[in-house]
Amino acid sequence: MKKLVTVLLALCLVIGCSAALADKLTVTAWDANFNGAALQAAADDYKANVDPDFELEINIVSGSSDVENDMTLAGSSGDISNLSDIVLFQDHFIQRYVADYPSLWVPMDDAGINWDDFGAEKLSYSTVDGVHYGVPVDNGTAIMAYRVDILEQCGYTIDDMKGITWDKFLEIGKEVYAKTGKALLSMDGSGNDLPYMMLQAEGESQFKDGKAVIAGNEKLTRIIKVITDMAKEKVLILANDWTGYTNETIMQDQVAGVLNGNWIIPTMNQVSDNAGKWQITSLPTLDGGEGYAANGGSSLYVTANCKNVELAKKFLAYTFGGSTGTYDNALRNGGVITCCISAGQSAVYSEGVPFFNGQAVYSDIVAMGANVPIVEQNDFHYTVRGYVGNAIVNIINGADIESELQQAQELIDFAMDV
Repeated sequence: MKKLVTVLLALCLVIGCSAALADKLTVTAWDANFNGAALQAAADDYKANVDPDFELEINIVSGSSDVENDMTLAGSSGDISNLSDIVLFQDHFIQRYVADYPSLWVPMDDAGINWDDFGAEKLSYSTVDGVHYGVPVDNGTAIMAYRVDILEQCGYTIDDMKGITWDKFLEIGKEVYAKTGKALLSMDGSGNDLPYMMLQAEGESQFKDGKAVIAGNEKLTRIIKVITDMAKEKVLILANDWTGYTNETIMQDQVAGVLNGNWIIPTMNQVSDNAGKWQITSLPTLDGGEGYAANGGSSLYVTANCKNVELAKKFLAYTFGGSTGTYDNALRNGGVITCCISAGQSAVYSEGVPFFNGQAVYSDIVAMGANVPIVEQNDFHYTVRGYVGNAIVNIINGADIESELQQAQELIDFAMDV
């Protein structure tokens, strides 16, 4: 009898462990207040509405590079045992990692997600050779935000800024600086994202057929000239680094305009005295017309080490695949804006935002995200950004634009082994 009881107890323990395992997933991400909040919102949603025994263990690391290093180590060593079931991964890097380590990733095509409910540009990052690998999380759609009170001092409204040319932006910026002493734009000069966003708004890329196209890129040349002209006219502040950009220009109230991925909004919110003075619209373009772009963003991926792939797929499909409960609370608790078009039509997204003068900016951002054009991406995105950024600084200091872009082209070609 004792032997039978022992066997039964052991069996119960095994069944209990298996049941616990069946309801648990692990995920690795960075930024507890942003990505962590979104993941917790998803876990709470799934637990409340699908599986009361569900548990999501969220492992927060210091930065996205930690996840990239983990995947590199697993892929190069063949040991995947330390990978989480799910990882958050940067959009700009994922295609290289799928190409280099294809066995690390679980395709998501059969997860039951309506992919048509997401902007095509967002999905273009995580779709490799027609296969969906990632489930989008945060929306990187760019906003062009303006201090409407300062515009009014100069005789303009937010509607006057919609669909304008960059030349007109420069003209208005000069007026704003002359009357208020504020620049109409700022950016981190050491990691200048303006060329990429401005070029994407034109529907073009810094790459073609897998190669960088810097020298001789007519639209990029025009964009670089606009950027350098804005800097010379004090319409644009190019800060020395990221801290200077956020802390010294935006948070120190030195600018009347902000252009970046919408994740910049929490930084803008730090200046509480300016609540109600901001509104957003689309980007200017070279020849006029509304421009749309994106900057940054990430998606969730199921790894080959996942112990319960079906649960992972069900969890991601239900939550980030379109649940308003997940996305509403991710927005409330972390400022994470959905990439899912239908989820962006909820009552929460449609609410006017006091900081933005009552504008329903979150639903507007989701709508704008659906219009961002797909442009060619490349693993050397950040390398190009660095060399082009250096060229801009040199041009502002008097160097020839064509010569600088040619030098940037040669440096990039060398880095890409072209």
